[in-house]
Amino acid sequence: MGNFLQETFQRLLDKTDLSFKRYLYSDFQASRLTGLIGPRGVGKTTLMLQYIKENLAKDQKVFYFSADAIYFRQSTLLGFINDLYNLEGHRFFFIDEIHKYANWNQELKNLYDAFPDIKIVYSGSSMLELIKGSHDLSRRAKIYHLSGMSFREYLNFSQKNNIEAIELSALLTDPQNFNKLGSINTVMGYFKKYLENGYYPFVFEEPHTYYERVMSIIEKIIFEDIPNYFDLKTHNLHLFQQILSYLSTVQPGEVNTNNIAKNMNIAHQTIFNYLTILESVGLIQMVYPFEGGNQYLRKPQKIFLHNTTLLYTLQQFVGEPLNKSTLRELYFIQAMRDANQKIYYSKQADYRTKTHIFEIGGKNKTTKQITDSEMPAFLIKDDILAASKQVIPLLFLGFLY
Repeated sequence: MGNFLQETFQRLLDKTDLSFKRYLYSDFQASRLTGLIGPRGVGKTTLMLQYIKENLAKDQKVFYFSADAIYFRQSTLLGFINDLYNLEGHRFFFIDEIHKYANWNQELKNLYDAFPDIKIVYSGSSMLELIKGSHDLSRRAKIYHLSGMSFREYLNFSQKNNIEAIELSALLTDPQNFNKLGSINTVMGYFKKYLENGYYPFVFEEPHTYYERVMSIIEKIIFEDIPNYFDLKTHNLHLFQQILSYLSTVQPGEVNTNNIAKNMNIAHQTIFNYLTILESVGLIQMVYPFEGGNQYLRKPQKIFLHNTTLLYTLQQFVGEPLNKSTLRELYFIQAMRDANQKIYYSKQADYRTKTHIFEIGGKNKTTKQITDSEMPAFLIKDDILAASKQVIPLLFLGFLY
């Protein structure tokens, strides 16, 4: 099996393309213990293989493997790496799909403590952050978070450009300074395509089977990942699919835990638990009020699918018309949160950060709702290409990372 894993590694490395790298690649550095965390399908495996190919390919002491290989049903990570260390002289290990391995946290801790001269990079699902187990790695591991593809990345790949990311603080200080973004050739057309199918980078590999592949990700999360981590009966797993389908057909202002529970005839607490699980695995987003108390003791004010690609994908299968306001608000949250901005529900407008208020709308929306705001406030408008003092095109948020 060791030979099979070696041959698999070499095949994957040979096919790894270095022409397009995710935004995180330039900042990524492997230390003694490094975690690469993110939702399924966003390119964690590719980033690891690119890093190996560009930086370590000539070093025969590096080894990549996936922790979900059948081999590890009979052998431990600890034993496998110990053999590679002693018999082959390997000192650099890349472990993919670490969350598929039952005792991952303790064995990584043991490896870190027992082999001070090796480096380990591991990748896994977003839920790893929430399920730390009894052997917390936070003091040992450097963690990188990989989000789905930004509009800037999508545009750069599509047009072979090299547009740099912009800072949110700079955009809010002087929005008009970035009007050059609106003059990019056919930028609005690319933005609409991005909303449909731009979040997962494999769109450039298999465009004709893209939505089927996204549906496969959803099904693997529900029927493989969730049962592996949460004590749920198998016959209840279809309820997660029903929740996602429901969220794809209603406006955000009409969604709360109570009406989901009523619509599905399920206890309110059960629905909230299911929503928390769906958020932890990267399938939905919940927006909480800014004011008062611990987030987990409050009710979410708005509930969305995780990203616009998921919205378009599920809409393909449920057959309901896509709601424009849902799409706008979801993209705003997606772009801001993936750029590491904390977003909350606002009583005055749609959303807020700690320091700014945002109202989301179409090109005919006015600034009336934010005129009397005591905080700096902005209208984020779809279908426009130029900013003014208080108005920012929605697509400009796609350049934040």
